[in-house]
Amino acid sequence: MAAIDRSAARTVPVSVLMEYAGRAVARAVRRFLPPGRVLVLCGPGNNGGDGYVAARHLAAAGWPVAVAGLAAPQREAAQAAAAWDGPVVPFDTAEVARADIVIDAVFGAGLSRPVAGHVAEVLRAARRVVAVDTPSGVDGATGAIVGYAPAAALTVTFVRLKPGHLLQPGAGLMGRLVCADIGVPARVFEDVAVKTWRNDPALWDVPAQTAVSHKYSRGVVSICGGATMPGAARLSAAAARASGAGLVRIAALGGSDLYRLGAPGLVVDDPPLDALLSDERRKVWICGPGLTEAEVDTCLPALLGAGKAVLADAGAFAVAAGQPDRLRGAAVLTPHAGEFRRVFGDPGADRLAAARAAADRTGAVVVLKGSDTIVAAPDGRAAVNVHASPALATAGSGDTLTGVIGALLASGMPPWDAAAAGVWMHGEAGLRAGAWIVAEDLDRTLGDARRAASRDIAPTPCPAEGW
Repeated sequence: MAAIDRSAARTVPVSVLMEYAGRAVARAVRRFLPPGRVLVLCGPGNNGGDGYVAARHLAAAGWPVAVAGLAAPQREAAQAAAAWDGPVVPFDTAEVARADIVIDAVFGAGLSRPVAGHVAEVLRAARRVVAVDTPSGVDGATGAIVGYAPAAALTVTFVRLKPGHLLQPGAGLMGRLVCADIGVPARVFEDVAVKTWRNDPALWDVPAQTAVSHKYSRGVVSICGGATMPGAARLSAAAARASGAGLVRIAALGGSDLYRLGAPGLVVDDPPLDALLSDERRKVWICGPGLTEAEVDTCLPALLGAGKAVLADAGAFAVAAGQPDRLRGAAVLTPHAGEFRRVFGDPGADRLAAARAAADRTGAVVVLKGSDTIVAAPDGRAAVNVHASPALATAGSGDTLTGVIGALLASGMPPWDAAAAGVWMHGEAGLRAGAWIVAEDLDRTLGDARRAASRDIAPTPCPAEGW
């Protein structure tokens, strides 16, 4: 977006873009908030310039508006400030306390210093905040909070979202998120190499059922089943079946009796792993759910050595703690935050960069799970998924996700596509399943989730995705 802003300014005067941006803020305020006394807090840069324009348009619509400037406006912001002929008040907590709505146009997404001291005190005094671009204090690249940042009721950004709009903790401060068109010429986008997206069905194509489909064309998912914790493997198997896999088989590493009382359509294998790997139809293997470190040590090297597409999860990360190269050769890795830290170290504030670095290090697609799951490929592509429900925060949900991704891998989707689609489907299933679910409940809604991922039916609305 920084590159787009620079390129657009060579074609359209910054003052014109600022006028459109400020007008978009005023329109969003009028659309989504009840009328009241408005105070616009303006910084000295372009973000503040947007605020001066928004103040002028709101005042023209009959709203009571005052402006408080943090410092003398610069360049085009000074032009916008000169066009404001309404009240100008001190930048202090007393003025903020009198306002029903405070428009935060102090710092935008590219702030270079922490929000602290007097500025933080003034923002903290606001009852209802409308943020221009991002709430001041939210890093637009990472979603990190730099100093203090207010929780906005409404955030208005421009042209395209930035990672910080979707990544926690900043994403939790956005409120209703509006992305407005401000007239940036389409040709500007041709010079920008986009490698980061909000996860959405437009990014990938989920294979459809056809009249000639059969179980092997839909794909076989094989799962390594441990001897002491069979539940996780069974959850992955059920999810793979519910997500459209043609055949799901469990390789029972410690004996088949633990698995034979499962669903009748699940095939349980007794032969040694080496014998099972010779079946060329069994291209996709899941290794990790419910496995001990010793069991992973037995099967993971054999799977990688046989050239299988391996989805590594759970126990695989215990084995690779501090040794990420042990996972090299896998197709997809699905760690939650603790597992990621165990293998790759602390991701720090920039989780997007950390996930990309882990993908580059291992050559695998990395799914860094959370409320803002990141799907990163070794070539630098990344998608941030916010299409999900808090109800997914339940034991076994990650094992279900592993089965969903495995089914899509087995259907022939490339690893990044399968992982991104699987994460979205998992979120859609959670949205459909209800509020207080257990992992097994997701199996009931995964079929419709796959249809939604295939764009055959409308997806479930998710408030976190904004407007």
